[in-house]
Amino acid sequence: MQSSLLILVINPRHDFTKIGVFENTKLLYLKRIMHSAEELAKYNKLSEQVPFRTRCVVEELKQNDMPLDRFAAIVGRGGLIKPLSSGVYEVNDKMLNDLYNSHYSEDVVNLGGMLAHEVQKVMPNARAVIADPVVVDELDEIARVSGHPKFERRSIFHALMQKWIARKFAKSQIKPYEELRLIVVHLGSGITVGAHLNGRVIDVNQGHDGEGPLAPLRSGTLPAGDLVRLCFSGKYKKEEVLKMLTGEGGLFAWFGTMSSIEIEQMALSGNKQAKLVFSAMAYQVAKHIGSMFAVLEGKVDAILISGGIANSKYFTDMILKRVRDIAPVHVFPGSDEIEALGMNGLMALKGDIDIQDYN
Repeated sequence: MQSSLLILVINPRHDFTKIGVFENTKLLYLKRIMHSAEELAKYNKLSEQVPFRTRCVVEELKQNDMPLDRFAAIVGRGGLIKPLSSGVYEVNDKMLNDLYNSHYSEDVVNLGGMLAHEVQKVMPNARAVIADPVVVDELDEIARVSGHPKFERRSIFHALMQKWIARKFAKSQIKPYEELRLIVVHLGSGITVGAHLNGRVIDVNQGHDGEGPLAPLRSGTLPAGDLVRLCFSGKYKKEEVLKMLTGEGGLFAWFGTMSSIEIEQMALSGNKQAKLVFSAMAYQVAKHIGSMFAVLEGKVDAILISGGIANSKYFTDMILKRVRDIAPVHVFPGSDEIEALGMNGLMALKGDIDIQDYN
C-alpha cells in the first residue's frame, strides 16, 4: 500500500454523520456533521436519508480540499445484515439489497454501508467496505438455545468496539487476543456484555431489541408475560411496542432524555428516582458481567469497560464495587468507532486481514 493513500471512515448516528480521514494510522481530519430534526423529518425511512447524507459528506470533503482520487478505501459502520464472522466485507449488491430493504432489521448503523457505496462514486480508486458489523456471530451452540424451540438467541452487539478494545488491551499486555479470556462491556445507547474466549465472542446479550441491561435508548430484558399481555391489550400498535424496546426505551422512557450526563446530574442533585434508575442500570450491567463469568467457567483474565458512559466515574464505580473481585477491571472511556473503523480499513489495505465477500 502506498503511504500517500487515504482512508475515509463514515459512522452514521441518529442526528449526525461522523467522518474521519486517515493517512495510514494518522488521523488527518475529524468532523461531526450535524443534521437538524427538521432536515431528517423529511424522510419516512432511514434509507431515504442516503442522498442527503452523501451530499453532506462529499461537500465537507471538497470544502476541506481533500483529494478524492487519493482515497483507497471508504469504511462504513456495519449494519443489520445476515450473521457474519468477524472481519472486513466489501459492499456489494447483495449487501445493499439487504440494507435498503431492511431484510434483517432497521437501524441507523445500516446507513454505513449505503453511504460508503454512494461516496465511492466520487472516489474512483477507493473500495467501499464495512468492518465488524453488529451482527458478528461467533456464539457457541449452547448459547443459542432459549426456553422455547421457536426462539433462538441471536448475536447482535457492539462487535466493532468490543473487538477493537479487546485487541488494544491484548496489545498492551503483549499477548495475542486469541489467547485471552475476557469480559468486554460497551456502554452506548444500547449496552452489550460479551464473553471473549480465544478470539471469539462465545456469548453476548442481544442488545439491539432483545435482552440485557436497560440502557439509554433500550429497555433490555423485560418481564416476558407482561410484554405479551401489553402487545395484545389493543392499546398499542406493533411499531409502538418495538419503539418501547429500542429507540424510546430505557433511560429515555423513564426521563424523556437519553443523556446519561443529565440523569447523573439529577441523581447527584437529590432526584431519588434518577438515582434509583441510574443505579439499576449499573446493577444490571454488573449482573450480566457475572453471567459471563459463569460462561467462561470462572477463568477471566480481565474485564474491559468502554463506551461513552464509561466517562462517568460515578457510574463505573457502581459496577466495579460488584465485579472487581472477578478479575482486574480496565476502563476505556469514550467510544472511538472512528479509530476502530480506520484501523480495520488499514489492516485490510495492507493485507493483514482479507476483504471478504458478502453472499
